[in-house]
Amino acid sequence: MTIRKFLHHFKLAVQGKEEDFTSISIKKSIFYLSIPMILEMVMESLFAVVDIFFVGKLGVNAVATVGLTESVLTIIYSIAIGLSMAATAIVARRIGEKNQQAASIAAFQAIMVCSIFAIAMAVIGVWQAQTMLRLMGGSEELIAEGYRYTQIVFGGNVAIMLLFLINGIFRGAGNAALAMRALWIANGFNIVLDPLLIFGWGPIPAMGLEGAAWATTIGRSLGVVFQLVVLFKGMSIIRFYWESLQMNWKTIWTILKVASGGMGQFLIESASWIFLMRIISESGSVALAGYTIAVRLIIFVLLPAFGFSNAAATLVGQNLGALQPGRAERSAWLSAHITALFLGVCSVVFIIGAGYFIAIFNQEAGVIEVGRLGLTIICLGYVFFAYGMVMSQSLNGAGDTRTPTIINLAVLWGFQLPLAYVLANTFGLGAVGVFWAITVSHSVHALVSMWVFNRGKWKLVHV
Repeated sequence: MTIRKFLHHFKLAVQGKEEDFTSISIKKSIFYLSIPMILEMVMESLFAVVDIFFVGKLGVNAVATVGLTESVLTIIYSIAIGLSMAATAIVARRIGEKNQQAASIAAFQAIMVCSIFAIAMAVIGVWQAQTMLRLMGGSEELIAEGYRYTQIVFGGNVAIMLLFLINGIFRGAGNAALAMRALWIANGFNIVLDPLLIFGWGPIPAMGLEGAAWATTIGRSLGVVFQLVVLFKGMSIIRFYWESLQMNWKTIWTILKVASGGMGQFLIESASWIFLMRIISESGSVALAGYTIAVRLIIFVLLPAFGFSNAAATLVGQNLGALQPGRAERSAWLSAHITALFLGVCSVVFIIGAGYFIAIFNQEAGVIEVGRLGLTIICLGYVFFAYGMVMSQSLNGAGDTRTPTIINLAVLWGFQLPLAYVLANTFGLGAVGVFWAITVSHSVHALVSMWVFNRGKWKLVHV
């Protein structure tokens, strides 16, 4: 492919030109879907790094507070991602069947269910912010300094959950460019507001750590406003007709049934990360800060890689809807190989420059050492991460959210957590033991996911 032709197709992908992804070439389908999804996740990655860069200026306790809060927030993310996976699978299947109205009806039901969950979580989070930080091992000093941050972030979780969900709807419909724009709007405002609200500027008072929480809430809310305008103005394949704005209990039940598996697998994964954070917290705030920065950098690269896995999920769902299971399988494997190549290159860069990258965010020697070890060790398993995430997302795209849940339960709870505890405490490795447990367990997770996907039972799932 010449540079001119590449730029031409890149422009079409970013513009969101509507295509029938069940008929054009698989390579072109992956390209048109993954480019906007990657750019969407690049912005999410950029925000995560910029946010921790500014928060890092506030001290170790501030960084540790963000790490502890985000560990609990993963529960919310799990619910949002579970609902998003259900919406993606069902919308993709209806689009593959060429039934746009049924896809729109399913989208509205998903939004209503998500809103109810989000409001409930907001009430609990605001009410029990200090208790959550205390249970996660935060010191009384840290809690006193940071609980307001936790309250604001939990209070604004409605925007976080809806942003996840509606972007999942757009991706399922093949409107990946719209999902990209929504996240760029949300995180663009977030990045601009972060330094203004944290440190103050002119008439804007310095709000410290609370400013970071307000920046996130405002930015995500503006992204959701954009999404709703698109849906109600009929600017996407998914359009809200009058019929679609009514409760459809049969569709809601289908969404909850598919989403329960999605929620389950991510709740299992989230709980695993929470326990890992709890183990590391026993080593103090310096270890927590180093771990938090390392994980942000790891996510900085993993999120764009999710662009390929999300593309695979959409292609699997739409091709199953079009009764082309063989094409669905080929799409998933090609996406996995591309993702592995990308993460393999990134792992080499991170391993070589681990200490330098951590030092950008915090200059304390202890933080740099823990972060350097975390980044180096976890990146050793990056290629396995690629196959694990793509195969799991492909199963989810087929509507088989139950199987990845069982895999997560067996590998992350049955293997990773005991291994982390034994390495950290019994063998006295502390945070380093946790890092090795993450690398080994996710490699096992990838091997199991590939074996299950290759068996092909997902081709028989109906949603």
